[in-house]
Amino acid sequence: MHRPFRLLPLSLACAIVAPVLSLSALAAPTLNSKAWTYAHDPANGYLSEIVAFDGASQTLWVAGVSGVDVLDARSGALVQRIDTRAYGSINSVAIRGGIAAMAFEAPVRTDPGNVRLFDTATRSPLAGTNTFAVGALPDMLTFTPDGSRILVANEGTPRTYGPPTSASGVFPRTYGPAALDPVGSVSIIDMATRSVSVTATLAGVTTTGAQIRTNTGMDFEPEYIAVNAAGTKAYVSLQEANAMGVLDIQNGSFERIVGLGVKDFSLPGNRIDPLNDGNANLISVNAKGLYQPDAMATFERGGQTFVVMANEGDFREDDGDRSRAGSAGLNAAPPLNELRVSNTDSSAGNLFTAGARSFSIRDANGALIYDSGEILDREAIAAGIYDDGRSRDKGVEPEGVELMEINGRLFAFIGLERTLQAAIAAFDITDPAHSTFIGLLIANGDRAPEGLEGYVLDGQYYLAFANEGSSTTSAFWLAPVPEPGSLALAGLALMAVVGTRVRRARRAA
Repeated sequence: MHRPFRLLPLSLACAIVAPVLSLSALAAPTLNSKAWTYAHDPANGYLSEIVAFDGASQTLWVAGVSGVDVLDARSGALVQRIDTRAYGSINSVAIRGGIAAMAFEAPVRTDPGNVRLFDTATRSPLAGTNTFAVGALPDMLTFTPDGSRILVANEGTPRTYGPPTSASGVFPRTYGPAALDPVGSVSIIDMATRSVSVTATLAGVTTTGAQIRTNTGMDFEPEYIAVNAAGTKAYVSLQEANAMGVLDIQNGSFERIVGLGVKDFSLPGNRIDPLNDGNANLISVNAKGLYQPDAMATFERGGQTFVVMANEGDFREDDGDRSRAGSAGLNAAPPLNELRVSNTDSSAGNLFTAGARSFSIRDANGALIYDSGEILDREAIAAGIYDDGRSRDKGVEPEGVELMEINGRLFAFIGLERTLQAAIAAFDITDPAHSTFIGLLIANGDRAPEGLEGYVLDGQYYLAFANEGSSTTSAFWLAPVPEPGSLALAGLALMAVVGTRVRRARRAA
């Protein structure tokens, strides 16, 4: 879900924070500069939320509410503005094989939404059938790796949530169903027949795992989709429910819903800052975090599929399912009294917050392989970009994911939504269980990266990021500096190595 927030004035320089690590078999890359920044037109509703790269036209398509700004991928110059307001509010764009798929919510968002196809060469509607009715509030869409299908996450958010069924001050709280709550679902569009082949729902699906939230006054709400390399399985973030749906694409049905459990903030390496007191300070606390991932991406290792998750966390849009930990009935003492907690999970002495303030790697069954612990908040504090005003909520709020394979090694880039300047954390995840923090990319003048996209042009490598907070889209230029035997990240550019392959979180090509 997307929520507005206050912007701070920022300068337009580019700063990098990065340690020096030793990694064999890699050349040492250097970030020469931020390649470019494009400022959109928020006054007229042209925002920057999701970005997709089209290799055929060498353009970036940036979606945000009123339409799509098509940018030159080298310079960031505006090529064309596509006004899509007649179709509804645009939430997502994905590109494959010269076709741009766009997802639109209806003017009344509880009504069915639609997906439309555009030709990236002509930047006009694709010839033939190009419009498909899907579920309510299609929030994200992606192609399967072979381009044969489009999967659409229909979030189905209600306009008014279910009312409480438990007395005030009684925890955990429970909520009844919403009066009008569209069914959360995933629509599968068959590109051969140009039709919606099936819409998969989640009612009655087998559940496994732990800590699935089902008493919040809303249905399951698919947020994000990541597809395995074979194009047979999709892993669907059910963010508010703290779960992942596993979809059999061939059968068009969900196999199971996996509860993602919780993260213990009292354990070493899992510290958080629970106070908005102007003094960023990580401490161990008696509270747990619901993982609640937003963006996800998949990769394969040793014949296994792994899922990378940005554990942002989310409550209902009306925040009806959250309370202060110091509220009557929870009675938490300082420093936990101001912490925002889930009132559908928490009780006195047993607190659950939204989000894990980390990114995780899980296997295809949802088992936790790696979690970044406190690294993201800790490094943002060290870099001077931590927003202490978000401490009692969800910290830096990791949101976007991009994977890039470089000379046989795999790196994950994690966009941090709530820092004082746009920040993207980089990790080497070649060995998933022993992933390593590499450093932060920090971009002054940008705020709240939402969508990330890596791409290659003329042997040069770029990481583009759409900034929801500043309504800008920017790209880092990544270039190699040979230095066998070490990875001296003087600028954290990590990826311009001959033979690099880029894997996008949305599998666009």
